[in-house]
Amino acid sequence: MKLGFEIYKDKVMGCWLGKNIGGVLGAPFEARRQMNQVDFYTQDLSQGPPPNDDLDLQIVWLAAVERYGRQVNAAILGEYWLSYVTPNWVEYGVGKANLTAGLAPPLSGRIGNRFGNSCGCFIRSEIWACLSPGRPDLAVRYAYEDAIVDHHGEGMYGEVFCAALQSAAFVERDPRTLIAIALSYVPADSALARCVQTALRCHENKMDIAEARVLIHNEAPGTFGVQWRETSQFPTDNGRLAHGTPGFDCPENVAYMIAGWLYGEGDFGKSLCAAVSFGEDTDCTAATLGATLGILCGASGIPPRWAEPLNDKISTMCINRTSNGVWVPQTTSELADRVLRVTPLFLGPQSCDLFSAGGYTIDCAEGEGLYCPQEDYLPHLPTGVCPRQLSVADLVRLPPHVVRHDFTNCSVMIDYGGEPFFAQDTPYALKVIVANNDYGRQQMWCKLRACVPEGVRVISGTERYLQLNTTHGDQGEAVFQIDASDYAKGRMDVVIDIHFEGRHSYACAKAVLYRAGAF
Repeated sequence: MKLGFEIYKDKVMGCWLGKNIGGVLGAPFEARRQMNQVDFYTQDLSQGPPPNDDLDLQIVWLAAVERYGRQVNAAILGEYWLSYVTPNWVEYGVGKANLTAGLAPPLSGRIGNRFGNSCGCFIRSEIWACLSPGRPDLAVRYAYEDAIVDHHGEGMYGEVFCAALQSAAFVERDPRTLIAIALSYVPADSALARCVQTALRCHENKMDIAEARVLIHNEAPGTFGVQWRETSQFPTDNGRLAHGTPGFDCPENVAYMIAGWLYGEGDFGKSLCAAVSFGEDTDCTAATLGATLGILCGASGIPPRWAEPLNDKISTMCINRTSNGVWVPQTTSELADRVLRVTPLFLGPQSCDLFSAGGYTIDCAEGEGLYCPQEDYLPHLPTGVCPRQLSVADLVRLPPHVVRHDFTNCSVMIDYGGEPFFAQDTPYALKVIVANNDYGRQQMWCKLRACVPEGVRVISGTERYLQLNTTHGDQGEAVFQIDASDYAKGRMDVVIDIHFEGRHSYACAKAVLYRAGAF
């Protein structure tokens, strides 16, 4: 189906306006384990809205898209994170520390990150949904690239779920259909899926919202509502809420967002207040739900009672403005306009018709096409996934110790096989997988050479040859066994140089290893 420009514009503006409204509404109740009674803003908004970190991180991602278009990936987003995002708290801080140490995504989101299953990335899904309206398969690809910079596992599933839900909301209205679409993109046995299914059952069974809160929490207990206090003093809520694992907060909070939507019966204000009533990460749940409802009803459908007090203004808190590297919009309308301008370049001419009367139109999926496809390779979509064009389902399930690189004529994946820590008395195995990107359907021979520091020996030999056949995505692999018994330093950089016979281009990828116990 085709999405017309005026409808698309209204929904994008509704997304950012709803995001801002929900974030402001929920902010005063954040990190409180309690049932909240709220029916409107509780802050003094006469001087404008307070800062909203749920929204401003995505301004940085938009800046990356404006420069790199659909080639943006986790490595690029990691560079923008280090350059323009200021917070160093919890998963943000761990992700930045890992990036600074040279660990590329997804290692940056996994190593030493006990907060990697928390809420810091599902709040960043809207930019990918707005740039991929009615294409949840595409929105999920970029949500995954975003999430693995500083999250892993359930935290990553949260952003994948929300991106799929919100992208589909551009063309589908039924809440339960949208939830089913989003669930198709995450593992059915994940804690996130279980929590969302619990929210659905609670609503179907007409359970009281307070009881639903307990059941959702106990399905995958987190500690967001008590994390700023001594959690051992607050193990339960009147003996009913189970003691959770610190940092394991995404599943229940995404489910609280869904429950707020269901119990609010789709009414904009009622649904946001219901989401806030569950407590925990209230600014995130309300902001994400506000964005989703804003997409569904458009800016034109958001009640003026909720929109007017914010006067369209954005207040940011997480963006480094000193380098002038990111243009920060002052209003949600300005933010929406920038998304509208970059969307045709992001989608490309195959999906966006610039010459339609009345503004461009966007080709969208519909019906069964909105669900997670099993085989979804389309030549005109961005590459950026390797060693072959992975299905969305495969990509989301990729182990967090696999680092992907994309080059002109090949894709490369380095599989660490586990955590990137070496020991002097145990050889470390690095698997390198190279895939033919299939330019001209030509067979290629490539030579791999492992370059290691002095004192390190490659037991298997430093050079390997691979034949890549003409079938698209045909791949070969080589394993390099590394002996560090005579290496004294704490960090080891292994550079894999890849040369193709008869071609001028080459590829170079680096694996960074640390001595066991360094983290």
